[in-house]
Amino acid sequence: MHVRRFVLPLLAATVALAGCGNKEAVVRLAETEGIYVDVGALDYQVQLSRQLNTSVPPDRDYLAGLPDYVAPLDEEETWFAVFLRVQNQTDKPHKMAEEFEIEDTTGRIYKPIPVGQKDNPLAYEAFELPPGGIFPSTDSAGSVSPTQGGFLLFKIPFQSLGNRPLDFRIAGDGEEAIVDLDV
Repeated sequence: MHVRRFVLPLLAATVALAGCGNKEAVVRLAETEGIYVDVGALDYQVQLSRQLNTSVPPDRDYLAGLPDYVAPLDEEETWFAVFLRVQNQTDKPHKMAEEFEIEDTTGRIYKPIPVGQKDNPLAYEAFELPPGGIFPSTDSAGSVSPTQGGFLLFKIPFQSLGNRPLDFRIAGDGEEAIVDLDV
């Protein structure tokens, strides 16, 4: 069963409650990329998601730091990247989310392949984001890259790219948000 049946009523209730008093709306579902969603105290924005073409140098660089245990792609798979921006609009530090997954409409779930910033400065790696902080920071390679976000790397069968929408889940601090990926 697709999670959207449960999330949409929750989203409607959240928006209805946000209209009462001076409370700000909490966004847990974005039907497209570019919309900020709330997970814990932090705001997450999918800047872009796309298949990688490793025959061209810019995309090949995203595979730098790929762990040795990861098998090469077979002819039915593709590398897929989700580029994230994170903001801390509070006056306290908060740990960035560490749980992500992509789910297609058939219920197949894909987890990101860990690529650390030590090996690839464009990778997303959770840390404690300071008050008012932004990831990627304004003085980092990720912030000046065309995507302006840190990336998460997935290995996905081509078939799943047709089972849309692809739901990208972000979980942290006991909360979850979903973004429909523009594939």
